[in-house]
Amino acid sequence: MDYLLGIDVGTHESKGVLVDRDGRMVAASSVPHRTDMPRPGWAEHDADGVWWHDLVTLARELPERAAVSPRDAAAVGCSAIGPCVLPVDGSGRPLRPAILYGIDTRASDEVRDLTRELGEEWILRETGSALSSQAAGPKILWIRRHEPEIWARTRRVMTSTSYLVSRLTGRVVIDHYTAAAYGPLYNLHGRDWDDRALALVCERALLPDLDWSAAIAGAVSRAAAAETGLVEGTPVIVGTADAASEATAAGVLDPGDTMLMYGSSMFFIQVCSRLPASRVQWPTVYLEPDMYALAGGMSTTGALMSWFRDEFAPEAVEAQRQGGPDAYETLAQQAAGTPRGAGGILALPYFSGERTPVNDPGARGVIAGLTLSHGRGHVYRALLEGIAYGIRQNLEAMEEAGTPARRLVAIGGGVRNSLWLQIVSDVSGREQAVQTTPGASYGDAMLAAVGIGLTSSLGETRRWVAPASVVRPDDEAFAFYDERYPLYRQLYERTADIAHALAADPG
Repeated sequence: MDYLLGIDVGTHESKGVLVDRDGRMVAASSVPHRTDMPRPGWAEHDADGVWWHDLVTLARELPERAAVSPRDAAAVGCSAIGPCVLPVDGSGRPLRPAILYGIDTRASDEVRDLTRELGEEWILRETGSALSSQAAGPKILWIRRHEPEIWARTRRVMTSTSYLVSRLTGRVVIDHYTAAAYGPLYNLHGRDWDDRALALVCERALLPDLDWSAAIAGAVSRAAAAETGLVEGTPVIVGTADAASEATAAGVLDPGDTMLMYGSSMFFIQVCSRLPASRVQWPTVYLEPDMYALAGGMSTTGALMSWFRDEFAPEAVEAQRQGGPDAYETLAQQAAGTPRGAGGILALPYFSGERTPVNDPGARGVIAGLTLSHGRGHVYRALLEGIAYGIRQNLEAMEEAGTPARRLVAIGGGVRNSLWLQIVSDVSGREQAVQTTPGASYGDAMLAAVGIGLTSSLGETRRWVAPASVVRPDDEAFAFYDERYPLYRQLYERTADIAHALAADPG
């Protein structure tokens, strides 16, 4: 029987699945890893020690778990966090740790300089999105300016998925969806690297080839076969960024379908029938030539909850380690015992700057309204509500771009937090279809099935998607939050200058 191997590398762990030709999952596994933050605003991965190590581990482990031969793997699909920036030498080996996606805000000066040189209107018209911490082009320029010795040895610049595929096949390639986040280097209209922007950043030869996500990139090489246990010659697709694979796994395939990915950060993808226009989110081409999307992201959502748990609930973490209840469940119970509005606390969840629609790397977290009567549960609830307000703000930005969400599909590890889901529906006034899919690695397997012709189209893979549960808003709760929402917007506007000053000189 033919099996499809899907592997996804995330911010804090990698996951893999082995799927049969009818979409049944026969094995699944995960590998945790660390994300390095050597300075405030920096986020990095060791490409060999994290990305490649995790792929090798999962590629060997999954067939063994399923008791099948690696020879039965019909194709391999990969996805990973993106867009990342990894310079490699002439042999394809990393020259420094990879600079991660929008949670890494080091290239603010380069964002400003490229915007000034190219013009904001040109960037919006030709690339679809204003430059922000999500854009990879400024980070490439940052390496060129700040690490000249590394830049002098750089022969290619890759994102995470590109690196995995290059190690497997020898080909350096990037899918169009991920390439569009290499702003301002990718021209949406020409679907190619843009010569005007390249002149300010790097030579075209340094960047990967361009192709569509389900296209065959190449085959597993002899060297990769020896490391991974896969069979030489096994087809490997181009792959894509993790969020797009997550959306695929959840059946977000029709215009108006909108993914809310509850992870360490929050990511949004709305499928569109035409190329949308937005000044605050990321219009883009998508997985196939006639698919488009409007994307967005919040910097610290699940990561903010992890921070709060670890810093302010260490006894709950220890109780979980000793076999007690999950620490997040303990916090959720405490938060559920507090009133809507967290007893008068309002929080901005900008603990690592913010991406869309604020697009402010200098933004900082704010917890306003604290009194001596507040406890841990109040603050945790305020953080959940603050994230929910940010989600509402992104959904409104999509509507303002002329692409209102027809269906919200919630996925990711955060959907296990039922209180969080309910608060998001109550704040936004929107129903959410909750998909507990195996995640991006399953979407990778779906794309691999298309790549080798096991399914005739991406739409046909929808039959693999399990039915969803539904979270509906409470009308009374929505009315309450609707009155508070303007205060959330005002809190950022009135504290932004203070946050910027503190971010510029943390002391």
